Amino acid sequence: MMPAHQSDTMLSTAMTPSLGQAALPVLDIDNLYLEFPVYKGAIRVLNGVTIQVMPGEIVGIVGESGSGKSVTAMMSMRLIPQNSYRVRTGSVRKSGRNILQATEKEMRHIRGKDMAMIFQEPMTALNPTMRVGRQITNVIRRHTSLSAGQARERAIALLRDMHIADPVQIFDAYPFELSGGMRQRVMIALAFSCEPSLLIADEPTTALDVTVQKQVLMLLRERARKTGTAILLITHDMAVVSQFCERVYVMYAGSVVEQGITAQVIDRPAHPYTRGLLGGLPENAEPGSPLQAIAGQVPNLADLPGGCAFRNRCPLQGEPCSQIPPLMPLADQPGHTAACWMTAGEAAHV
Repeated sequence: MMPAHQSDTMLSTAMTPSLGQAALPVLDIDNLYLEFPVYKGAIRVLNGVTIQVMPGEIVGIVGESGSGKSVTAMMSMRLIPQNSYRVRTGSVRKSGRNILQATEKEMRHIRGKDMAMIFQEPMTALNPTMRVGRQITNVIRRHTSLSAGQARERAIALLRDMHIADPVQIFDAYPFELSGGMRQRVMIALAFSCEPSLLIADEPTTALDVTVQKQVLMLLRERARKTGTAILLITHDMAVVSQFCERVYVMYAGSVVEQGITAQVIDRPAHPYTRGLLGGLPENAEPGSPLQAIAGQVPNLADLPGGCAFRNRCPLQGEPCSQIPPLMPLADQPGHTAACWMTAGEAAHV
């Protein structure tokens, strides 16, 4: 894998629109503690998560399964059933508005128009009994004043923008008639149908082969540039983050353990967990040697250990790790922070 600052597919921060001091984040999650009530207890799925996405930015969230990535994405659009979770503290703001206080009726106006989502599996996200074109035009007509004919024209144009050779044929097709890559292109067209200011992509390339993965990511980037849409990419793949995202948040056990400009985090990871994720990449292994793996398992979120949640798997654990570490700035790396007592103030090379 090419370093993030050298990758020809990585978005330069120069692509982000010039922002004044008063610019509001399109997404601002502040110190969010979220739990799922269960019998005689609660599963603490998010523990003080703070994430910001600025207009036009492409930001990644990376971590193992169970780290809280998808829950963060779902809460950003209030897609979790309201009676199934409890917010202990914190806020989720969309362009300055706290959506945790919005009614479900208000959220239905926000979803699709101001915020959109590309789900992990397009076959389950798309209605298999409804033609592709109708699914796209339904969204367009709900959030705009276009007529049925105008909505059809826009939908076909969107499919054409996805580099689909015969957009009319795809418009009239059912999802089950399409390949996985083609269904994902339809999902991208659907997500951008009302030109939202924020698009959340939850593992958008899962189960796609490498060539199709690249095509899907290039389409996302191309469309985001054209519309000025910000993207929050949820993934477990550090290689995708290095090539696609300007900034990255690394999550573990419901907390952000490291964040910063992608090139800094990839080239000089500070948290032992981030180093472990990077160490497990195939391109970092010697030919014929086994891949590195992080020892142990993600802790039970219903019974988190005291102190640093990663310490039972960490090769650097010490006495300070009995206390929960905050995100701390790293020396000589503005904007790069890590929640680790043992590496605060330094950012060693891998």
